[in-house]
Amino acid sequence: MKKAQVSSEYVILVGFILAITIPMLIVYYNFTSGVNDQIVSTQLDKVAKSVVDSADTVYFLGEPSQRTIKVYIPVNVKEAILSNRTLIYRMRSTSGDSDIVGISTANMTGNLPVSSGVYLITIKATSNSIQISYS
Repeated sequence: MKKAQVSSEYVILVGFILAITIPMLIVYYNFTSGVNDQIVSTQLDKVAKSVVDSADTVYFLGEPSQRTIKVYIPVNVKEAILSNRTLIYRMRSTSGDSDIVGISTANMTGNLPVSSGVYLITIKATSNSIQISYS
């Protein structure tokens, strides 16, 4: 009879521990997902601001001005769009896709990286726009 009581006490204890641990793990996961999204968003905002500021500087200095900047592209970047004066980085987040937008004084053409990693972005003034490339 005592062995059955000890066994049932262990089962109750394990059930109680699981009942507390599982909700805590769910809260932790949800919290860290939100924080990761904020970090990626902040990193992309910094990249967009850096590219736009450099494009404006090169534009005002005129042709043949050029500037190279080193940037880190985080994970979860879906696409990068350069459209006239607008730079858009689209990122995946837990709540869906989000856009990080930068607006320049000059027309920008070229390509921006979307894969995670460190890149050198070259921003060069041409006669009628700013040419952007990366390596």
